[in-house]
Amino acid sequence: MASLERQSRRQRRRLTASPLAASLLALALGFGVATAHADDDALPKIPSKTPLKVGFAQTESNNPWRLAETKSMKDIAAKCGWQLVMTDANGSNSKQVSDIQNMIAQHVDLLVFPPREEKPLAPVVLQAKKAGIPVILVDRNVDQSVAVAGRDYITFIGSDFIDQGHRAADWLVKATNGKAKIIELEGTTGASAANDRKKGFDEVIAKHPDMQIIASQDGDFSRDKGRQVMETLLQAHPDVTAVYAHNDEMALGAIAAIKAAGKQPGKDIQIVTIDGTKGGMDAIAAGELGASVQSSPFFGPLACDVAQKYAKGEKIPTWVKVSDRFYDKSNVQQSMQYGY
Repeated sequence: MASLERQSRRQRRRLTASPLAASLLALALGFGVATAHADDDALPKIPSKTPLKVGFAQTESNNPWRLAETKSMKDIAAKCGWQLVMTDANGSNSKQVSDIQNMIAQHVDLLVFPPREEKPLAPVVLQAKKAGIPVILVDRNVDQSVAVAGRDYITFIGSDFIDQGHRAADWLVKATNGKAKIIELEGTTGASAANDRKKGFDEVIAKHPDMQIIASQDGDFSRDKGRQVMETLLQAHPDVTAVYAHNDEMALGAIAAIKAAGKQPGKDIQIVTIDGTKGGMDAIAAGELGASVQSSPFFGPLACDVAQKYAKGEKIPTWVKVSDRFYDKSNVQQSMQYGY
């Protein structure tokens, strides 16, 4: 009888303990899952070593802006303790993705690059994070619905493209007394710079009923493509009185097309643009280009500074905003040293 009672007590203890054990197990598993998620969300660290192997994946090298950006990265490398691994995508999204994937396979310590377009380059940022490689984006950003600054990559270093569009539009409104028929030469379709420069410009123009955008077309941030597009649009819209180009190269292409059509840029047609290249500033001095909002390409020192601060554990803002100058006939001569 005593043996049966002892057996019964053991069974009751097991039954009583069972829910507790299950709860504790569930709680432990819950902590395990939470920890795994926390690790997934944690940004990779920059290793403490010199030199750092840093991958820089350029989009293309067919214009002064990109050349200045690449030079800025090369110039800072030795000072920053970087060993650069450099590629050039030659204007191809797929090649830039492949270039970055190759850098990931090489186990670089840090990736720094300007995404050619927002959507195609977002997934590769996540691939880098999964491989434990931190990323700094410069000049252009990626689709924030896919990869998020501060969670999936350290930060975006770049200009306020919407504000650039606002400033270009404000100048054009004043230069034309609020009355113009405008051709807009857009940058590469899908690039964050093109999307936001259009958004900013169009927002201001929409507030002025006598300012009308009569045509808007992609010129791919290229001088020759800008010239070709402008030639076609001039034939379709001979009444155009103003041009807004998303960068200096397209503006210079448009100037060539306007001259070929027998019109005077700066007189018959007012032109405003964004970049602040030496060629653009020379065109302002010559009276052919009205104004250019600077978009600085000098990301090397900024990227180095951000990387060093991040490596020390300092908190980095998700957007390191670059301040940009503005050039027109009133200040271009004394600003030539800033051209590139």
